Amino acid sequence: MNDQANSVDERYEAAAPASLTSWNRHDTTWMLGLFGTAIGAGTLFLPINAGVGGFWPLLILALLAFPMTFYAHRGLTRFVLSGREGADITEVVEEHFGIKAGALITLLYFFAIFPILLIYSVALTNTVGSFLEHQLHIMPPPRAILSFVLILGLLAVVRCGEQVIVKAMSLMVYPFIVALLFLAVFLIPHWNGGILATASTVPEPSALLHTLWLAIPVMVFSFNHSPIISAFAVDQKRRYGVHAEERSSQILSRAHLLMVAMVLFFVFSCVLTLSPAQLAEAKAQNLSILSYLANHFSNPTIAFVAPLIAFVAISKSFLGHYIGASEGLKGLIVKSGKRPGAKALDRMTAAFMLVVCWIVATLNPSILGMIETLGGPIIAAILFLMPMYAIRKVPAMAKYRGQASNVFVTAVGLVAITALIYSLTA
Repeated sequence: MNDQANSVDERYEAAAPASLTSWNRHDTTWMLGLFGTAIGAGTLFLPINAGVGGFWPLLILALLAFPMTFYAHRGLTRFVLSGREGADITEVVEEHFGIKAGALITLLYFFAIFPILLIYSVALTNTVGSFLEHQLHIMPPPRAILSFVLILGLLAVVRCGEQVIVKAMSLMVYPFIVALLFLAVFLIPHWNGGILATASTVPEPSALLHTLWLAIPVMVFSFNHSPIISAFAVDQKRRYGVHAEERSSQILSRAHLLMVAMVLFFVFSCVLTLSPAQLAEAKAQNLSILSYLANHFSNPTIAFVAPLIAFVAISKSFLGHYIGASEGLKGLIVKSGKRPGAKALDRMTAAFMLVVCWIVATLNPSILGMIETLGGPIIAAILFLMPMYAIRKVPAMAKYRGQASNVFVTAVGLVAITALIYSLTA
């Protein structure tokens, strides 16, 4: 295995430039693509879930946000980069751990991401239908037609290829950033201290740890963009060769700084406007922070802008998660023994995604929230624990051993998994 890794490195040393080139448009596109996958519909619930525990847990979570996000996704990127040329995450698992482990991880990878894609299909249909009815005062078409048109429209972008998806997502990021900034700044005159009312009371250590334990998964998955990491790593390796890890880390760090700064400003603006009791009320009503703020202020601007922001957020996340879900499905098809051509495989994948997403979006089942929670421990295991295990066991990743960040990532992964399991059984 060492010989194979060395031969790959030698090929890249021959093909890659002697030194890393300066930052370019390609890097910016990927930075915004990563941002676009991570910052989506989950961001609109983060102020509620993270702020309901009070000031001190939120402050600690804010300090942990960047290292949790950066080190975990860097570890997964390094894992994919450690494989042979052009190998995606499912192929790298098979290369390092064997065929059976590869098949198992491929199956888990697909079932961790695909339910989230279904949730976005439902959320997109609900958002557009509500916007047509309540803001534009237009009777929306039958749900089956509306969901079909919306999903078909997004899959039309998908059919243009991975690079077009990433570019589309990076373009959609701009209005989303502007909208989040607009809302955060709009709330500044309404700041009344909000969550600061709880700052004078330091919670008991046991209560604080329990709150953080249950809140860390919320923070982890609000910034999660693991579905696009495999495609990101493969593209970086193709473009930068032996310099891929260095440039990937640069892109990841800038993307994570952008998303953490943007989201935390939005979160703190919301929690300085609303009290913990109001955040708890929003959570009980199962509303996003935008919907609650629109009702709280009875403001027509927020009422009109909120669905548009949600549409952009959900569309971005749908496209990013489609890359990961399709990668997993293609891996399952190939591992089942069938070997269709690349174009046939793309068509089969797109057709399956369209039909299933359309059916689920039309039926609008409430069970999807539970499916997303069930997928949570799988995502945490793949994102946090698998790369750290590989660093310990795989010769190609031995150079990353002994770093303090490895212990930190492993600890956060275990916390996220145990908290999610506790939430399911409680």
